[in-house]
Parts: sequence; C-alpha cells; structure tokens
Amino acid sequence: MRKLFDNLPAGKIHTDAVTPREKWLGYLIGPAGALLLNAVLATYLNVYYTDVLNLTPLWGGMFLTIFPIVSKIIDAITNVYMGYVIDRTRTKEGKARPWLLVSAPLVTITAILLFTVPESNETVKALWIMISYNLFYSFAYTIFNMSHNLMVPLSTRDTTARGGLSVFNQITTIMMSGILVALVFPMVIMPMIGVDKSKWITLMTILSIAALPLTLMEYFFTKERVTEEKAYAGEESNLSLGEQMKIIFTDKYMLLMYAYFLIYTTGTVFKNLALVYYCNYVLGTYNDGVTQMLVSVIGGIPMGIGIFAVWPLARRFGKRNVTMIGFILYAIGSLVCWLFSMNLVMVLIGQFIKNIGGLPCAYVFMALFADCLDHLEWKSDNRVDGAAMSIYNIIAVAMVGIVTGVFNWMLALAGYVAPISVNSLSEASAYLTANGLTPQLALDTLKPAADGVYTVAMQQSANANWAITFAFVGLEVFTGILLAGILFFVDVEKRVDKEQAEIKARREQA
Repeated sequence: MRKLFDNLPAGKIHTDAVTPREKWLGYLIGPAGALLLNAVLATYLNVYYTDVLNLTPLWGGMFLTIFPIVSKIIDAITNVYMGYVIDRTRTKEGKARPWLLVSAPLVTITAILLFTVPESNETVKALWIMISYNLFYSFAYTIFNMSHNLMVPLSTRDTTARGGLSVFNQITTIMMSGILVALVFPMVIMPMIGVDKSKWITLMTILSIAALPLTLMEYFFTKERVTEEKAYAGEESNLSLGEQMKIIFTDKYMLLMYAYFLIYTTGTVFKNLALVYYCNYVLGTYNDGVTQMLVSVIGGIPMGIGIFAVWPLARRFGKRNVTMIGFILYAIGSLVCWLFSMNLVMVLIGQFIKNIGGLPCAYVFMALFADCLDHLEWKSDNRVDGAAMSIYNIIAVAMVGIVTGVFNWMLALAGYVAPISVNSLSEASAYLTANGLTPQLALDTLKPAADGVYTVAMQQSANANWAITFAFVGLEVFTGILLAGILFFVDVEKRVDKEQAEIKARREQA
C-alpha cells in the first residue's frame, strides 16, 4: 500500500483550522460530480433498465429482481475490505483521501459502461449489465463513497466546524444534485431523450466525464487533521478486522445509528425508485415535464431554507433532538401524501411538510455519526473509521440492491407495462391492438420527438399504481415513526466534549 501512494501530489490545505476555501472547494464543489452522477443513477438507472432496455419480462420477471440483490452481496464484501484497507493506509496525505484520487477515473469509466449495453441476445445483455453494475457499485463507487464519507469525521475534532462541513457536504447532494435531477431532468432532459438508447448513452457519458475533475478537486482541497494527530504521536492501529468489529458492535450508539440508517435508507430507496413511476402514472402523465418537477422542487424548497436554519437549531437544541422532532413531521407529511395520493395540491403540501421534517437528518447526520466515532475512540483508544464506515456503506448498498429487487418484483407481479418507441402512430395502434394494451393518452394527442420517434406510455393496472404509490409515499409514514423512536436513545452528543478532552489529554501524555 505504501508503494502505491509513494508519490502522492500534495493537497492544497495546510492550516490547522478549517478554511472557507476548504468548505467551498473540498466539501461543496468537489463532490458534486460523483454525487450528481449517483443521484441520477439512483432515480433513472432502473428506468433505463425497465423502459429503455425493456428488461422487466427477462427471465420471467426475475432478472431485475434477483441480480440487484446478488450484486449487493459482492458490494458488501468489497465495502468490508475497503474499510479494512483504509484503516491500514499510511500516507502523508491521510488514509482516506488518497483513495479519492484512485476513484476519480474509475467512477468515470465504469459509469459509462453501465449504459453502453450491446445490442445482442438476452444472455449477453444480462452478463454485461451484471458485470458493469458490479464494476461501478462494488468497485469504483465503493472506493469513492468510503473515502468521501470519511472526510467529515476525519476533518477536525471541532464539533462546530465539523457540523458546518457536514452542512456544506449535504448542500451538494440536496441542492445541486436535487435541482438538476428534480427540475432539469423531468422538465427538459427526459422529454428530449424518451426511450432512445443512444441519447441516454450520450447524456450519461457527459455526466460521467464531468465527475473526474471535480473528484480530483475534492482530493486537493480536503485535509485529514484527525488522522494527522495519530501520525504525530507515532501511533498505528494494527487491530485485526475481528477486533475492529468487536469494538463497533459492542457499542450501543453505533448499533442504534446502524439501525437508524438501515430504516432510513430502506424508505429513501423505495421513494427514489418510485418517484418517476409515481409522477408518470399515478399523479401525472408520462414525461409530461411538469408533475415530477413540481413534486420534487416544491416539496424540496425546505431543503434550501434548511441551509441557513438547521445548524443553528441543532447547536441550540441538539442534533439528536432536532432530528427526532423532524421525523415526526416527516411521518405526518408522508401520511398527507398517501391519503391524497392523486391530488397534486395535497401531495405538494405533504411533500413540503415532509421535507421540513427531513432537514435535520439531511444536514447533520454525518456530524452525529462523527460524534459516535469519537466516542468509539474514547472507549477503545483506537480509531476504527474505515471499518465503521464500511458497515455504514454496506447498509446503504445492500438496501439499494434488496429494495431495487423487491420494487422490480412488485412491478412485475402487478403487471407493469413499459412504454414503447415507434416511428408512426399507425405502428403504435397496431402494436396496442395486437397486445391488448391501452395507451395512457389518446394516440392523436401524442407529439413526436425531434427525430420523429413517438414514445407511447401504457395505462397501468390498479395493482401497479397501488404498489408504486405505497413505495413512494406510504412506506415512509412508518419509517418516520420508527426513526424518531430510535433517536430517542442516541444521546452521545451530551458527552462528546468531555470525551474529546480526555482523548486530547491521552495524546499529550503520550
């Protein structure tokens, strides 16, 4: 490992305190490329598989159910290994940051491979999808995500500065990615590309290439001050993986945080997967350019307000307390959406309430997780950041695979019918008649794309619409209540200042 990183380029941040340049370039702009790419994939990769490649019927509907779950088993293994590797990485630039440098080209290349599925028989397509999916998620994005997520916990011990970095980090995910995915994509991009595979490939290639220089920027404009403490003291952790896991899984706060993240991720992944389908078939019409934009943007306005409000509230009332109360609002907003799932005005109101409730979780979670990592160090006198983050990432990736498989199984079971792409309305009429299908909109109201191709969406069954609605707005009624209950027991921040002082005293004594 040392030889791999012998000649690392030096970072641009050298101060002992967090600087504005670090916040803006390292934590706001730097991660934007990879996080935007991931946000687009989270919302649209499954749509590409079901609507563009038309894979829902493949292997009797089981391919899109089983392959994401199996892939995440591989992903879980690579996450554990990556966490172990990070904890044993020793360089002058830190232990996690060097891996950002490695991930930059890998993320770009493997993301492009996700969409360049060859026109061939079903077996070749299935193999390409399984290999490219695992190259991206189990390899390239695992390296990026593990190292990126450790930047806030390893940046500083100053809880105020760390909280500010957590907010900046989430602005990128919530605002920059959110605006593009929620506003530009449904209004402009999706109506333009429809189900045209070549257009999808062009779009995703551009996004993938854009991630490369931005990830490099994150490397150059971040700094691991906590890692440097141990380097100055001449300390190196040689704990085995089993010893690291024992430290993690015998601590009640880490167990509670993992349970919290498991439930939150499950609800969020279902929601993200169902968003496009819900707006296309339940609340609006296929790629109408308005419904998804309104649901995402109007509901997401609180996220913009939260940039200025959430951290002052968290400092005054506590990160745990503000987040716990927020999840009660989260459940109420979800319930409003569920009860009035076909009423656009009520859904927008519900989304607004829900996202106000989700503000603390979105902006301060990583700061609360960092408090737990400091507590582990105080308790065991060892930093196990990589191992702890590997479990965090395993939960994230495993639930993406499991939930994607379950969601696709729900669609197949409910009889979901993908849209078709045709060159003329007469061709569409013949296809519909031959297959006994009903178009969502009358054929004579459809307009072709610039290349003359028509996209015809089908009217979905009541069962399919119920499954989509539950996934998007129903499930999070229950997850919001559970999350508030779990957070009641996470009181780690009450003792973090005292524990950090004791850690500092140990360092000075050493």
